Amino acid sequence: MRLVYGVSGEGSGHSSRAKEMGVHLMSQGHEVRFVSYDRGFRSLNSLFDCVEIEGLHIISVENKVSMLKTLSHNLGALPALIRSYRKLKRVFRDYQPECVICDFEPMTARLAKSFELPLISLDNQHRMRYMHYEAPKSLKIDQWITERVIAMMVPKPDVSLATTFFFGELKNSKTFLFPPILRSEVGALMPSDKGHHLVYLTGAYQAVIDMLKRFPEERFLVYGYDKDAVDGNVSYRPFSVQGFLEDLASARTVIATAGFTLMSEAMYLQKPYLAFPMQGQFEQELNGLCLEELGFGMSVPRAHESSLSHFFAQQGQYRDALARYEYGISNCPDASKNIAICAKLDELLGNDAALLKQFASHQ
Repeated sequence: MRLVYGVSGEGSGHSSRAKEMGVHLMSQGHEVRFVSYDRGFRSLNSLFDCVEIEGLHIISVENKVSMLKTLSHNLGALPALIRSYRKLKRVFRDYQPECVICDFEPMTARLAKSFELPLISLDNQHRMRYMHYEAPKSLKIDQWITERVIAMMVPKPDVSLATTFFFGELKNSKTFLFPPILRSEVGALMPSDKGHHLVYLTGAYQAVIDMLKRFPEERFLVYGYDKDAVDGNVSYRPFSVQGFLEDLASARTVIATAGFTLMSEAMYLQKPYLAFPMQGQFEQELNGLCLEELGFGMSVPRAHESSLSHFFAQQGQYRDALARYEYGISNCPDASKNIAICAKLDELLGNDAALLKQFASHQ
């Protein structure tokens, strides 16, 4: 089939997931045209036929979402967003796709409905929309807003394939849950412990760096600043996919924001995790709650010396819990093959997408 695959370009998790699915889809004989922006486009364009568009961004300051800067940035990009939508509409007319897969990219989702094409959402966001789960009272408003935002981004998927490391009861029969999609590069890693702690910050977060320096007996490898420098016990690493993965595999622990992809990879490699969820981003706060519920690490709102001390003191307990993780490398080394979700995609798209069209007809 001819497929359009829309991918959010924010961060690297969406595109790394889409890359694995794209390789599988093409191995099954499908023709896939990707649509993305920013980091997602740069990642996918080197491997696939990819259309570049403008996309939405979240702006943060000191690990907290800035609503004003986010709104200002996206309003400023509005003319480019309109041009991108018109450009993509022409792509749909010329390419004539038979199905759309959407990883939290709203233009492809809306054009799928405009062109009356079957739509599959494939992401980790839809677990928050279509799975029952409990959130603390303090986050109930954020939960409600997040579910509405997801519905605005991807209005009416015919089928939702949602990845999650915390499974709950589903709200409908058109949603299917799967363990996190892992990169093939992660599947090729063998975990070890070389004594360092891997630190990944998606934006400047000086409070964390200041906290790390209060533990001179520990060694920290920091990614996210894209520089090569040493400051006492803190070593900054320049951007490198392979270098990052090697440092992840050999890390003693991981200290980072609560992004879904890195947390999933750390869980697979069975690394204790100290999470700093981006404040104001409900998904990251939910990821942190799930991390603690599973017993795989700690989630804290702000950087404090006492938090890091407690995290280091509890490492053994976290490792014991991770040793029992069903999709960890010691229990499921084939987890990186993403067998279940690939099989579901094949089922949905097989026989000229007969099953997918059956779901669509029941909307």
